[in-house]
Amino acid sequence: MTRKITLLFLSAALLISCSQNAVTGRSQFKLLPESEMQSMAVQQYQQFLSENKVVSSSVNKDAEMVRRVGQRISKVVEDYYAKKGLSSTLEGYKWEYNLVDSKEANAWCMPGGKIVVYTGLLPITQNEAALAVVMGHEVTHAIFQHGNERMSQQLGTEVLGAGLQVALANKPAQTQNAFMTAFGLGSQVGVLLPFSRKHELEADHYGLLWAAMAG
Repeated sequence: MTRKITLLFLSAALLISCSQNAVTGRSQFKLLPESEMQSMAVQQYQQFLSENKVVSSSVNKDAEMVRRVGQRISKVVEDYYAKKGLSSTLEGYKWEYNLVDSKEANAWCMPGGKIVVYTGLLPITQNEAALAVVMGHEVTHAIFQHGNERMSQQLGTEVLGAGLQVALANKPAQTQNAFMTAFGLGSQVGVLLPFSRKHELEADHYGLLWAAMAG
């Protein structure tokens, strides 16, 4: 009987945690509220910038290009969501675009529109159009809340229901590692791989649309 009750509780919690993406129509399993994700993003973003060399957009043409492309991508995303009556989905977004001096060929976007592009990516993209495709891809990960899905998969059943806030408070290191992994700042192995392929396909598709809409 105890096992049945536990299974019923877990099933109910899983159903409550499932929602439908208003743009794609795909069901998503998300344990954490977007406000919590954005709060963590602000902290992790500022910490990352303080520990890495940020290239100033006022004196560097590549950094200015990152800022310019980011602004155009974020504007068309906001316009698209507004036309669909979905502006509330982007509530709390305060876009930031930074170029960081690193040989790593990478870029990412955290919840709330916190974007970083590494200088090591620019020899690969080579021009503004290719950079727009990459940034559109990363922005899609954020606005479609792919990171929330990936964190939810990692944190698992221990954070379901009333245990969510307890788990976040009592296991900050585990929560931080899950957050960093979810947004491409850590390793991604095992169970995440099959799910991330869906995320990558969505990010590719809609990232191209944002880049095209931004000209």
